[in-house]
Amino acid sequence: MCSAQTPKFETLNVTRPRDMVVQVELNRPEKRNAMNQAFWREMVECFNYLDGDSECRAVVLTGAGKIFTAGLDLGGFASMDIMQRDADVGRKAFRMRQNLRPMQESFTVIERCTKPVIAAIHSACVGGGLDMTSACDIRYCTSDAWFQIKEVDIGLAADVGTLQRFPKVVGNDSLVRELVYSVRKFYADEALSMGYVSRIFPDKKAMVEGALDLAVLIASKSPIAVQGSKVSLVYSRDHGVAEGLEHISVWNQGMSQSEDLTKATMAAMQKKTPTFSKL
Repeated sequence: MCSAQTPKFETLNVTRPRDMVVQVELNRPEKRNAMNQAFWREMVECFNYLDGDSECRAVVLTGAGKIFTAGLDLGGFASMDIMQRDADVGRKAFRMRQNLRPMQESFTVIERCTKPVIAAIHSACVGGGLDMTSACDIRYCTSDAWFQIKEVDIGLAADVGTLQRFPKVVGNDSLVRELVYSVRKFYADEALSMGYVSRIFPDKKAMVEGALDLAVLIASKSPIAVQGSKVSLVYSRDHGVAEGLEHISVWNQGMSQSEDLTKATMAAMQKKTPTFSKL
């Protein structure tokens, strides 16, 4: 696929700042990048597209404007038909379920996309922002970044990924429950100490450059190896060790026959940098 074919979106700005690297920018700065109904649909379209894009080997996810995201667009949520008060409670529940599944898919698609996704978070990352970034592979943030699992404060249990993914990223059950139940903010230094982010940068410009540099480094590696690693990491997170080992052995029965293994081995022996073909 060529860059000219990159689809256009209402809530996302998709660009190609480096070779084999795509930047996906949340693009509702006037609304603090709040997640409206178009956003939920476009995230699925965007990451499904990138998963099959042979010109993309790594993705950087950023937010336009003053903050990364304020999370759910409450105005849009209140207008959805599931909130109609005159409907039978059972029928409202079914409509809620029908709406929630596509919203969950909006972030599951990040995890299912075989290209590594690096979240570059500045300022506020609230509510749905945690759901979204928990589904990313790598998280960087700025020194002024802060995070908040907000759903309890609006009378909800988080339902699009935070409660399922965040605990596995952090690995501290007591701390996760504290943050979920109390809705207290946590800041960049705490996010780093708990393992939610892996690097802190002084400002947004430096962070985005750092994320792009990492994406370029990842993109220079064998796409067979990188994308296979992501598939195995996601699978193994949700399965036992024996199942994970069986999965990767079956996967590598075919993938280890790729030309990438030969190219990487020969380049290492000759002390050269290998170049890998597009998938």
